[in-house]
Amino acid sequence: MHKAPPRSLDRALVWFRRDLRAHDHAALYAACRAARQVHCVFLFDTDILAPLPRQDRRVAFIRDSVADLDGQLQALGLSHGVSNVRLIVRHGQAAVEIPRLAAQLGVQTVYASHDDEPASLARDAAVRGKLADHGVLLHTMKDHVVFERSELLTAGGTPYSVFTPYKTAWLKKVDEFYLRAWPADRHADVLAPWPETAGAPGVPTLAALGFEPTDLHSLKLPTGSAGGQTMLGEFLDRIDHYGQSRDFPAVKGPSYLGVHLRFGTVSIRRLAREAWHRMQGGSRGAEVWLSELIWRDFYHQILHHHPRVVGQAFKPEYDKVKWEHGKHADALFAAWCQGRTGYPLVDAAMLQLLRTGYMHNRLRMVSASFLVKDLGLDWRRGEAWFALHLNDFDLAANNGGWQWAASTGCDAQPYFRIFNPVAQSEKFDPEGKFIKRYLPQLAGLPPKAIHAPWLAQPLELAAAELRLGEHYPEPVVAHEVARDRTLARYAAARTPKT
Repeated sequence: MHKAPPRSLDRALVWFRRDLRAHDHAALYAACRAARQVHCVFLFDTDILAPLPRQDRRVAFIRDSVADLDGQLQALGLSHGVSNVRLIVRHGQAAVEIPRLAAQLGVQTVYASHDDEPASLARDAAVRGKLADHGVLLHTMKDHVVFERSELLTAGGTPYSVFTPYKTAWLKKVDEFYLRAWPADRHADVLAPWPETAGAPGVPTLAALGFEPTDLHSLKLPTGSAGGQTMLGEFLDRIDHYGQSRDFPAVKGPSYLGVHLRFGTVSIRRLAREAWHRMQGGSRGAEVWLSELIWRDFYHQILHHHPRVVGQAFKPEYDKVKWEHGKHADALFAAWCQGRTGYPLVDAAMLQLLRTGYMHNRLRMVSASFLVKDLGLDWRRGEAWFALHLNDFDLAANNGGWQWAASTGCDAQPYFRIFNPVAQSEKFDPEGKFIKRYLPQLAGLPPKAIHAPWLAQPLELAAAELRLGEHYPEPVVAHEVARDRTLARYAAARTPKT
């Protein structure tokens, strides 16, 4: 796995993207084994940044993690006796900045990690073409998942579209070889000192990038590789209980590593290796968590083989579903976005998203199901809202999760299985602790009433000093009525026209 030919290149450039760490890094390892001098760059891509809100926690997370990566590279160079190793940081369009820098540095090859999102593939094709004009290669490789693209196929040679057999194949194939780290640090003696032609070193401020400060640090979300390692260590202390605790939003059960996985401040191989080894040692919690990591690989290979899922249903018949539209639908969508549906668990989940950029996984399913199957709204509207607000937004996983909830995707929940938001609330937040955190106006209600305030007795409402419609909204829909409409809506889409 780690064998490489003798160094055949004079200079190489490693282009960091969604892999913001210097350890266990496939592209950095390959460049250091192939070249006698290796430079490193991160680009704040204006094509990606332009449509984002000016206050964006993800940009703040990336900015701080890039600064952390700069420090990692400095330390790595010093550990090999090379001083003034720094990360080159650029701000602009990839097809302009990367070829320009490659020419300035005189590199023969640019190394980067695969990124299978359609927009990223188009970006890489443009960069590859511009580099080729100057005789420079763009070499990309797997880093973001354990198994990618066509590494796992059915016996018939086709991509998997059902998770359980995919998981079986994943577990059958995985071994120490696939989970071993890429030890770039062993070969970091070729890291190049700061080039004089690159201007002054440093990472631009948020303001210099055109963004405003966020509440990222007050949320106590540690950034960078060091932050990811800290969070992983904390999670490993409780991983054995993950299977029992992960569904309860008021409990510290999840790993909370999603944003670190998204931007590669932790290595997926490290996480999968930890889970796989602990599963073999009998940890049920580690087994359940590993399954979640396998879901991530599964959705990435779905995106690779079926890029049409970006904007279309995986199951084409569900593109015929007639969603609610017009002013009333827009009002329902606004209520969902702002946590004003009258269903406390859904509203608390949506407020958690708005206030922190995070939403508990169980609540992602509940809130998505509510949008699609209670409000009758197009899943793509919810997908876009999550994409705008989630710190850990990942196109493949977000699309896969929404299509699962909407019953339009591969291996999706059947359309006739519809989450009851009150039952979900009673089961997974039985004492209303999570609800009270985000809806303190409901804190005076008894546990039974907090899940459905409209069913509370007048005396209970009075004791809680709660007036429905004033302090908290009445339900925007009746679940049982909405359920019947959903069944009819999907049945109509599935019925062939004669």
